Amino acid sequence: MPTTRTTTRTTTPSTHVTLTPGQVEEFGAELDALRTRLVESLGEEDAAYIRKVVKAQRAFEVAGRALFYLPPAWPLAVAALSISKILDNMEIGHNVMHGQYDWMGDPALNSRMYEWDTMCPSEQWKYSHNYIHHTYTNILGKDRDIGYGVLRMDEDQEWRSYYLGNPLYATLLMLFFEWGVLLHDLEIEEIAAGRRTWADTRHLHRGMIRKVRNQTLKDYVLFPALTGPFFLTTLVGNATANLVRNVWAFGIIFCGHFPAGVATFTEEETEDETRGRWYVRQLLGSANITGGRLFHVLTGNLSHQIEHHLFPDVPARRYPMIAPEVKAICEKYGLAYNTGPLSRQLGSVARKICRLALPGRRRTPDTVARLGAAA
Repeated sequence: MPTTRTTTRTTTPSTHVTLTPGQVEEFGAELDALRTRLVESLGEEDAAYIRKVVKAQRAFEVAGRALFYLPPAWPLAVAALSISKILDNMEIGHNVMHGQYDWMGDPALNSRMYEWDTMCPSEQWKYSHNYIHHTYTNILGKDRDIGYGVLRMDEDQEWRSYYLGNPLYATLLMLFFEWGVLLHDLEIEEIAAGRRTWADTRHLHRGMIRKVRNQTLKDYVLFPALTGPFFLTTLVGNATANLVRNVWAFGIIFCGHFPAGVATFTEEETEDETRGRWYVRQLLGSANITGGRLFHVLTGNLSHQIEHHLFPDVPARRYPMIAPEVKAICEKYGLAYNTGPLSRQLGSVARKICRLALPGRRRTPDTVARLGAAA
C-alpha cells in the first residue's frame, strides 16, 4: 500500500513517522468525529461565557478611561485599558470574526458585523487570516503569514542581504503589530519587487483609511480631549495600552506558529490534499503554549493554537477541554504534539529569527518537518 511519510519536528531530536493513506484518513475521521461532538454540544454555557468576557472587557475599558482623570492612578488606567484591548483583540474579536459564535444569532457577536479595536478593518483581516492563512497554513508561497512579507522565518525562504535585519524587523513588527496587520494585504514587498502595483490594492484603500481615521481620532484625539488638562497623559496612556496589546499579540501569535518543531510545506506536497492530510498539516504547522486559565483567556485561547488550527470555527473556550483528547489521538498515530511553556516557545522563536538572518540552509533535526506526498 502507498505510504505517506510524515517527518515531525519536536523540541527533541526529530521523529520520523510513516503513515499509510488509510491511517491519515483514519486520523482525520477521528478529528471530524470530535468536531461533530463539539458542535452538537454548543449551548448556553458557551453563550454565557462570551457574554461574560464582553462584559469584563467593557468594564476594564470604562475603568481605564475613568482612571485617566486621576493622574496618580495613571499606571492602573494603562493596565486596565491594556487588558481591555487584549481581551477585545484576542478572546473576543479574533474568535467572533472566525464565526465561533454565529450560531447564537446575536448581531453583536456575529462574524459578519463585528468590528474590533485595532487598525485593520475586520473585512480585510477576515480575508487575509480566515481564508488565506487558515486555508494555506504554512505552505510556502501561499501563506503570507510566514514572515508577514517582512521576516525570513523558514530555511526555504531564499536568503537576501536584506534579511540581516531580521531581528530589527521583528522588533519593529512587534511594537507596531496592529499596523503590520493593517498593511499585510497591500503586499508591499510585491509592490517593491514590481510584481504588484498600488493600483492593484485600490479596493483596500478606502476601508483602511476610514478605519485608521476612526481609531486615531478615538485613541489620540477624542478620549484625550475628554480628560481636558490631562490630554497629554491620556494620549500617552492610550498609546502605551496599544503598545502592550501589540507586544502581547505578537508574542502569542509567533509562539503558536514559529517555534522549533513547527513545519512548513511546499505547494507540491499539498496538491490534491485530502481532509486527513489537511488535519495533519494543521497539526504539524502549529504549537501550543502551556499556562493557567487566566493566561489562556488573555491569549484568546490561542495558547491552544493546534486546536484552533484544527477547529477554527469552534468556540475557543473549548480548546483547553479537548486538548487532552487531541493529544491522545496524535500519540495514537505517532504524530508530535508541540507544546511548551511561554519562555521556551518564545526563546525558540527569537533564536530562529536571529539564525535565519544569516545566509545558508542551516537545517537541523529539530527544525525540519515535511509532510511528504504519497509514494
